[in-house]
Amino acid sequence: MINQKSIVVLPLENLSSDLENEYFSDGMTEEIIAALSKVKGLKVAAKTSSFAFKEIKKDVRHIGNELGVSLVLEGSVRKFGDQVRITTQLIRTDNGFQIWSENFNRKLDDIFALQDEISLLVAERIRENYGHLELDEHLVTPSTESIDAYDTFLKAKFFLKRWNLKDIQKGALLFEQSAKLDPAFEMSLFGAGLCYSLLGSWGAMEKEYAFKRAESYFQKGGEGQRPKSVYAYHSLATHEFWGLWDYHAANKLILEALKMDPYEPDVHECLAELLTALGDFDAALSSINTSIQHNPLSPNHFYTRANIYYQQKQYDLAQSDLNKSLEIDPDFALSIQLKLACCIQQHNLEALKKLIDSRTDLKHPAQYLMLFHLTHGDEVIKESAVRAMIEKLGEVQPRPLMAYDLYLMAQISSTEALDMLKMKLSMQMGQVVFFKHENFLTPLRTDQEYQKLVSQYFPDDQLEHPEILQNATSKSLMAAAEVNHYTDILEDLMQNEHQYLDTSLTLRTLADTINLHPNKLSWLLNERLEKNFNDYVNSYRLKDFQRKAIDPQYSHLTLLGLAYESGFTSKSVFNEFFRKNTGVTPKAWLKKQKAN
Repeated sequence: MINQKSIVVLPLENLSSDLENEYFSDGMTEEIIAALSKVKGLKVAAKTSSFAFKEIKKDVRHIGNELGVSLVLEGSVRKFGDQVRITTQLIRTDNGFQIWSENFNRKLDDIFALQDEISLLVAERIRENYGHLELDEHLVTPSTESIDAYDTFLKAKFFLKRWNLKDIQKGALLFEQSAKLDPAFEMSLFGAGLCYSLLGSWGAMEKEYAFKRAESYFQKGGEGQRPKSVYAYHSLATHEFWGLWDYHAANKLILEALKMDPYEPDVHECLAELLTALGDFDAALSSINTSIQHNPLSPNHFYTRANIYYQQKQYDLAQSDLNKSLEIDPDFALSIQLKLACCIQQHNLEALKKLIDSRTDLKHPAQYLMLFHLTHGDEVIKESAVRAMIEKLGEVQPRPLMAYDLYLMAQISSTEALDMLKMKLSMQMGQVVFFKHENFLTPLRTDQEYQKLVSQYFPDDQLEHPEILQNATSKSLMAAAEVNHYTDILEDLMQNEHQYLDTSLTLRTLADTINLHPNKLSWLLNERLEKNFNDYVNSYRLKDFQRKAIDPQYSHLTLLGLAYESGFTSKSVFNEFFRKNTGVTPKAWLKKQKAN
């Protein structure tokens, strides 16, 4: 069953005359997603799932079913000069009805206030329609006072999220440029650090130089203080794990990030990768399943789970997840490489050849067939040919995503393979972080040198696992006497002052009228009166409609006219609410009343 308090923010359409402003509309989308994710009790589809629908026109009902959300926020952005115009529509996924829309025109200087305003209005509409949520006064706080620094930061994120080494290099330069415009901008400093850490870990840049730059930016971002964001903790944890192979340090940073956001998908993925390297597969699966639950359209999440299955020789399960990953992104390189490895391990030559033939972008495709025959011993391969292939693979730049040169060497010479493994481990190359359970290294497992390497690089003690908080029972926000007092005030406002006739009435304006905090009013309506705001107000409107419908002085009005006279503002809302509460249509109800 779909959680009613759930939403996906679809990528805002870029309507700017300059197509290069795509980064800005994407950035606005991500900021609204991040802001709404701060609301406890609200399920927000992660950005990867959201952006899976970029430039894809799909019925909101299909999107709702695919992501398990009840609402879609869609809209557009137009940036021109120092002005920005944003349109938004909040739509139900069960029937496609629009429940709210708004247009915003602001100066770029007000961009953070605009993000905050949109996010709060969306959250307000959700709790008015679907139940209690506690909202902070602000969901967005300015991360920098420099609009130019922020604009450049959005460009940098745009390149980083493409997750290929060339674009990560572009992202690093833009993060640096943003940090120069505002040296105190934490997000840009940690973004630059993350880029250089990734470039060094995966061999796209000389490691010592890259890590020196990464750590310099991390230090500037922290300034000796605790990081202020999940993004900062995640960047540091990624560096500690992929860059420095410090599992304990990475785990501590992950735990801190999860204290701030217990369900953040990318943080759980980082934890799953760390646990996979250690061989704690059950805990790794638990963590990546949390990622997939909150971000079901991430190719990387399905790859990560596939890798957990692969390490355990559960190749059918791995292939299933790799297929899902490649359905989302047919060119996701990590999944392609792992799928090739699965075909080899499954002794499925036909599937391997078919996959190789379908990919024109593979470098030295003969390596996979060579490894297949060496692994299964069903065809003689000359050692000289294997060594020639290993030499070719060693020259590929940037380095391949999987260590196939090492896997080939392990099939022909354990001694030389161990030397190669030691070299890669000394460089802490990302390609061998999972070597402890890599199945192509099975020929090395009985060697004492190999066992020493496992002991050297993996800690014996268990890491602390995060305790994921379950949705707690709603705490009481009001004393019994206060509940009774404000219930009486509400009843008087509705029955005697007919406040429900105000078509612009919102939970917040009603709270202002009775001098009660909106969070308390939301709690009172949902937890004590057992109705969300809209159902509460519409119940009075329904009674008003029924009274007027049988009153001769209103006989000149149509049923819809009567509905509007009673405070309803939408034909679809009126008809749906009437049928839900009476079991019949307004016309059938009136006919029955006249018959009686």
